[in-house]
Amino acid sequence: MRQHFLFFALALALFCPSSAKAQNESTTIFNFLRLPTSSHTTALGGFNVSLSDDDASLFFQNPALMSNAPDRAINLGFFTYMQGIKAGNAAWTMAAGERGTWGVGAQFVGYGSMKEMTVDGIEMGDFSALDMAITGGYSYTLTDRLAGGATGKFVYSKYGPYSSVALAVDLGINYLNVESDFSASLVAANLGGQVKSFADHREHLPFDLRLGISKRLARAPIRFHVTMVDLTRWSSRYYYNPSREKEKAGRILLNHFVVGVDVLPMDLFYISAGYNFRRAAELKAAGSSHAAGLTFGAGLNLKRFSIGLAYAKYHVSVPSFMINAQYHL
Repeated sequence: MRQHFLFFALALALFCPSSAKAQNESTTIFNFLRLPTSSHTTALGGFNVSLSDDDASLFFQNPALMSNAPDRAINLGFFTYMQGIKAGNAAWTMAAGERGTWGVGAQFVGYGSMKEMTVDGIEMGDFSALDMAITGGYSYTLTDRLAGGATGKFVYSKYGPYSSVALAVDLGINYLNVESDFSASLVAANLGGQVKSFADHREHLPFDLRLGISKRLARAPIRFHVTMVDLTRWSSRYYYNPSREKEKAGRILLNHFVVGVDVLPMDLFYISAGYNFRRAAELKAAGSSHAAGLTFGAGLNLKRFSIGLAYAKYHVSVPSFMINAQYHL
């Protein structure tokens, strides 16, 4: 019954036309849901749905990865975004029988205090802004190599006197071959809609269809990752200057790719690097060419405790850092 439900839910997400309307960040809300929650995935370019690791926070990227998460593990993350903006997340995973895993988590972004101004430039006082999401999910090992998962989200944003509430679902499936160290995943993220809008007009959530693979070399401590994102959005007007016709097809395709590599000299330690093609194009268009699109990180995994740190750049003026710490109870 569980197997049939998960397959049906994922198929419904993939073929539901209302979820796959052409969207971008200028026409969607709650885009904080696309921010990283794991230092390891941050180091691999920011998006990774196929990383099979002992990391409870990975279920934010793919609910099916809960099947590989440790029992009774708590993971805390902190992310420095742009100036004055801080973000964090927490995740908890727990085994449910031989094949199931439960997970709960939370994300928040605090924008600090800002000046409230009228259209005439008159200062009215201060106001604060906050985004948050509460997540709960379940994954189930369908076969020895195939797992499926689903998470539900309660999403809330408040900007001064305005607030909005939404309900969303993530659906994912993961194929993992331990013998060949190969992993492949498909995820439909942020399916849902607003329950309460900021005003009279309802807006779209940032639906995203993602596909990824990870493969470790047989005779070297190196693992490669390739992730494709935004697979329902292919607008040339959004991704780059459409006047550059000769580069159109190549740029549209490349901007959907995030690539990464892990160096694993021992089981307890990893070093990672990644490249996000779309972020590189956006930062270069904004005047930043220094390390545009590049990400780096490292992590230490002990028996009960692990910690990871990553560097990325989301804005031309300041770098971002992500740190995660996890403890197995």
